[in-house]
Amino acid sequence: MSRLDSFIRRLTAQRDILNLILEEVSHIDGPILEFGLGNGRTFDHLRERLPDRRIVAFDWDVHAHNSSVPEGEDMVLGNIRETGQRFIGIDAALAHADIGTGYDDKDAITLTWLPQLIAGVLAPGGIALSGLPLDHAQLQPMPLPPSVKTGRYFLYRRLSA
Repeated sequence: MSRLDSFIRRLTAQRDILNLILEEVSHIDGPILEFGLGNGRTFDHLRERLPDRRIVAFDWDVHAHNSSVPEGEDMVLGNIRETGQRFIGIDAALAHADIGTGYDDKDAITLTWLPQLIAGVLAPGGIALSGLPLDHAQLQPMPLPPSVKTGRYFLYRRLSA
């Protein structure tokens, strides 16, 4: 598969999963955390679908179009592994992490800390969406929409403590 087709599949999977869960997320209290702002497309989608919800985005620095960047303290810059720690216990309704690199060795390092971070920021019953698998005792896999191929994207619910 070409890298272009892979990119399209990844973005389509994100959109299809978000559209599936956003109604449910709208009934869960708490902010939304976007780990990996990137170009701001997912942030913009979330902001459009949940206009009254606080959305906090994390990234090394800002590369997104100005119209797709959270304002003030809702744009957290720096190493996500470190900056995300300040949000442990925030009881987020949704945490989305699209920070995979496509390099197995680099992603293996991310997977040593990302599952714990995601479980730590989510409210009980909160939902996690990730481009990388999140193996954690408090994260229960949820079914994907039929349009998303297994292994392309991952969806979880945080169990109660």
